[in-house]
Amino acid sequence: MRAYRIGLYAAAGYVVDPASIERAVARLESMGHQVAVDPSCTARYQRFAGTDADRRAAVLRMAAALDVELVMAARGGYGWSRLLDALDFRALAAAGKRWIGHSDFTAFQLAALAHAGMTTFAGPMAAYDFGGEDVSAFTIDNCFALLDAGHRDVSCVLDGPDLDVEGTLWGGNLALVAHLAGTRHFPRIDGGILFLEETNEHPYQIERMLYQLHFAGVLARQKAVLFGVCNHYELASNDNGYGEAAMVAQARAQFGVPIFTGLPFGHCRDKLTLPVGGRCTLRVRDGSAHMGLADYPR
Repeated sequence: MRAYRIGLYAAAGYVVDPASIERAVARLESMGHQVAVDPSCTARYQRFAGTDADRRAAVLRMAAALDVELVMAARGGYGWSRLLDALDFRALAAAGKRWIGHSDFTAFQLAALAHAGMTTFAGPMAAYDFGGEDVSAFTIDNCFALLDAGHRDVSCVLDGPDLDVEGTLWGGNLALVAHLAGTRHFPRIDGGILFLEETNEHPYQIERMLYQLHFAGVLARQKAVLFGVCNHYELASNDNGYGEAAMVAQARAQFGVPIFTGLPFGHCRDKLTLPVGGRCTLRVRDGSAHMGLADYPR
């Protein structure tokens, strides 16, 4: 693992536990990285890490910072949607930085791909992952192994049919993917491999968002859909057996695209790092999956 010059910033929700940023800095520095912390990591305005103008300024500071090459989101929450119309994505792409995060960060990733063909990374965040009390070695190892190399092979267990496909890897948080569908900030990906995760959403709400993507013609244009972790919800008494398994079965029956579950990604401790906009070759045999990841910035 090589050393990186990492910038931490907050462009969505404010950092609830400031000590998590201190822990993230300490851990990253102990790994040999240099870390710059933007003032947005300690800012608060309503539920956000500053006003819209403040948070946009934080993004621009990260893009312009000469001592930063890897830009890592502090956390998700909500707030990126307010900034998309005010960002010059071609200028951000020209800055040559690598951007990483997940959750609400998905909005930035999809817009960057749509407007500038910019590949970003779905992966760990400062407060959520590196600033946790118990940091996942799986998450750290997969993150920097991908960032260090121009190609990364990963294996995992996926529930779904045998398959051999190749395409653009894209996606992220389902609520944000569905939220941007039909807008100018949504990339047109044909023959892609779409990965999705969700948290705090009931299975019927997940199904409803999938129907939105289905009605918009998005799912039919994909070669495969990979579901990561969907967690932090409680079934109600009137569900009567309708849970995640029933939702996945409905999706498989209705949407005409191979759907897999089990991708280690999402609001969870152990997660892969995935290039949003990169190239993915996917081979699945008897539940054993191999993903070859390439065509992403080093």
